[in-house]
Amino acid sequence: MVTLLGGGELTPETVSELLTLAPNLVVCDGAAARALALGLTPDRVVGDMDSIADATRARLDPATLHEITEQDSTDFDKALRTIAAPLVLGAGFTGRRLDHELACYNALVRHPDRPCILVGGHDICFHAPRPLRLDLAPGGRVSLFPMAEVVVSTSGLEWELERLRLAPWARVGTSNRARSGPVEIAPEGAGLLVILPRASLAAAIAALSSSAR
Repeated sequence: MVTLLGGGELTPETVSELLTLAPNLVVCDGAAARALALGLTPDRVVGDMDSIADATRARLDPATLHEITEQDSTDFDKALRTIAAPLVLGAGFTGRRLDHELACYNALVRHPDRPCILVGGHDICFHAPRPLRLDLAPGGRVSLFPMAEVVVSTSGLEWELERLRLAPWARVGTSNRARSGPVEIAPEGAGLLVILPRASLAAAIAALSSSAR
């Protein structure tokens, strides 16, 4: 697994936690200085390199710099589509600029073959393009937010969905709750974001790792 860092809200505690789970470190160019300040040397730096200072660049092995000059995508998108890993744990992509955060959710959905969990201070979020099974604590919050029109069925939730059509401009599925036992979420196609409390990170990693097999 890979830990991917961006330029949004980020704490040393979060970085340490993710690197324990996913020790391969990749950073978007704007996060390179923050990684170095934490005493970390990235395995790769990805982006258009417009946010990396000369002093920071001088401290990095040139072989680790992966420059993609096109301006039609964000650095998160560039990194996500170039990382070959079973799962990416991303931090520093929520908070601060809302437009950047929304673009990250857009990239999650546009690259369903690149499993990634975005980890914030309060919540985690990931794309579920196929059915998955989550072992969640009873009463835990489960929110389903569609980035496209998608039909969804569930089991193990307080308010079940039975082939319910969700869409960004219509019905969404926020603030549901897990009952006792596993939660199963079955979207019929791509476009569904799953949002869980930060404490559910281990359950999300297990679910995505299993569904990818």
